Amino acid sequence: MGMTSLSQAGLSNLWVILAAVTAICLVSQRVVRYIQSMERFSLGRMKCTDNLIERRYVRENGCVPPSTTLRQGFLGLGMLRDIQKANREHRVRAQFGEWFAKYGHTWGADTGGRLFIMTVEPKNIQSILALKFKDFELGTYRNKSFYPLLGYGIFSTDGSKWEHSRAMLRPNFARNQIADIEIYERHVAALIKQIPRDGSTVDLQELFFRMSKTIDSATEFLFGESVNSLENPTSGPEQSFSSNFNIAQDGLSHRFRLGPFRFLYRNKQFAPAVQNCRDYVDRFVQKAIQYRADVDSGKISPEEAKLNDLQYIFSYELSKHTINKTELTDQLLSILLAGRDTTASLLAITFWVLARRPDVWTTLRKEILTLDGRKPDFQELKNLTYLSWVLNEVLRLYPVVPVNSRMANKDTHLPVGGGPDGKDPIFVPKGNEVFYSVSTMHRRKDIYGDDAEEFRPERWEKLRPGWAYLPFNGGPRICIWAAVCADGSGVYGCACITGV
Repeated sequence: MGMTSLSQAGLSNLWVILAAVTAICLVSQRVVRYIQSMERFSLGRMKCTDNLIERRYVRENGCVPPSTTLRQGFLGLGMLRDIQKANREHRVRAQFGEWFAKYGHTWGADTGGRLFIMTVEPKNIQSILALKFKDFELGTYRNKSFYPLLGYGIFSTDGSKWEHSRAMLRPNFARNQIADIEIYERHVAALIKQIPRDGSTVDLQELFFRMSKTIDSATEFLFGESVNSLENPTSGPEQSFSSNFNIAQDGLSHRFRLGPFRFLYRNKQFAPAVQNCRDYVDRFVQKAIQYRADVDSGKISPEEAKLNDLQYIFSYELSKHTINKTELTDQLLSILLAGRDTTASLLAITFWVLARRPDVWTTLRKEILTLDGRKPDFQELKNLTYLSWVLNEVLRLYPVVPVNSRMANKDTHLPVGGGPDGKDPIFVPKGNEVFYSVSTMHRRKDIYGDDAEEFRPERWEKLRPGWAYLPFNGGPRICIWAAVCADGSGVYGCACITGV
């Protein structure tokens, strides 16, 4: 056979191959188009089915849409812009108050496709936090926003991971475990030394935050060692940790407020600050793990271990449940985050109010002086009625966490908020968020009276607001640091007022 014949045969085979490939491509395209059409049909059916299920749920539960659904600016991003601006101007509480005064106690909002409900109704908040607890979770926005610093700690997880964290942490917050008043006394004494005796002006907030926010008492409780920021306020790894924790905490807040747009948050200091915080806590974690290994191996005698247990170091106790370094770091940073600002903020605001209300100061000081200079135990603190009223009133008007939220993990509903009068149930589809403003609810005149905006401790003589008063949240996820905050504030307050 000649070359010409071979070439013709090759070309013939090539055309056959090309024809086959073309046919396959055409068939494939038709198959792909068919599959895509079936997918669209299936998705359409699923969407239709979802809509039918939602409509049936709404009908069966008598749900009615809220009278107002707010959508400000391009893609509804005006609301996000307003809250970011309010945060920069330190007027977030006022911004939420303005919204609720304008749109009612429950209303809807759309921010860049992020649908949510806003409410200050006690019945709704009780449903979210307790009665329908399993229908709601922190949600992906918060979990992902908090993850860089807190990992899978108790304040950034849901479901079984949260249950595991709660079971591990809660026993360590029993009253007999945290009742070391001497810890408070040591740091109060250091604080009082920083107060000038010549009557000159002093920034108490700075001192309170150095004592608590820079975590003198919190680090001693958690790690067995205090950073002693009051005595060493300007240098060392402890102060580096404190500064970096501020940056990291601020970053978490910004990321959460941005929700699905958290990728827009840009701060070159954030990642290094997070790493610094985790590295700092890691040395205490390593120490706790080594301590637990020494106890288990007998290197530390049972008698010595028993004495250490009496001192009660939180990280050592936590290492009884796990020696996973990452898990211990996640949990300790979570507890630290919860404990830093609560006591310091409460004390700072309390003395800010007392400086403006000499009548309240006089009554409170008179009650505390009945201790005759004695250091109160926790039972005596409980019996200081007016002190309790003052702290309750501070937490009512200035709650440490003024706004909170939950995301529905299934189709559910809230008991009120729908319809023109807001008295009908309101549907909450799976994936939608519900924001509740504790600070606005605490100032409702229909609950607290016409003087709801005024600081009046005496209202607590008979007031029992139930779910209308939530300074530390409520339900299964109530703040486990609440007792520490309340008791610590009482001890610090007594000591500062008497000058002990």
